[in-house]
Amino acid sequence: MYRFPSASLLRQTRRHLKRGGVIAYATESCFGLGCDPRNARGLKAILRIKGRPNHKGMIVVGAGVEAFRGLIRMPDTAGRARLATRWPGPTTFLLPAGRQALPWLRGRHTTLAVRVSAHAGVAALTRRLGPLVSTSANVAGKRSLRSAAACRHAFGDRLLTLPGLVGRRRRPSTIIDFASGRVLR
Repeated sequence: MYRFPSASLLRQTRRHLKRGGVIAYATESCFGLGCDPRNARGLKAILRIKGRPNHKGMIVVGAGVEAFRGLIRMPDTAGRARLATRWPGPTTFLLPAGRQALPWLRGRHTTLAVRVSAHAGVAALTRRLGPLVSTSANVAGKRSLRSAAACRHAFGDRLLTLPGLVGRRRRPSTIIDFASGRVLR
């Protein structure tokens, strides 16, 4: 079971996210960049740090489907059961975006990419901090970073880098369109 390094770092991370700050944290396959998915300032900061086009949209990770309330239109009971067959795990689903899904989060899409991670660190972070954006820690088009030290070297003080170990997965999550079942990545 993952334990947050310290109560003071948890408080610092909460304050940082609330102010629109960006964090780097370990995920299944690489370090990820994250922010509060409801904070426009944080979303714009991630796009600026990565040099990522704002039309692409980003993934949100949460501790469970309820974490995405407002960000997505919640699926019915049968839909939730379908999600439960793949979650927690390395599967991202595209679900209809809810009213709280800001344009910088969903990009040009009417759907939002969401995932419940099985990575112990991501699960602990999202249980303690709420849902987080999860996009690879890299400058757009460059190789994803796999360590806290690499994130600190690449991004310096533009974000708060949390300690953690990357999982064994070498590929990013599978992305599935929930409505059609089509695998997109």
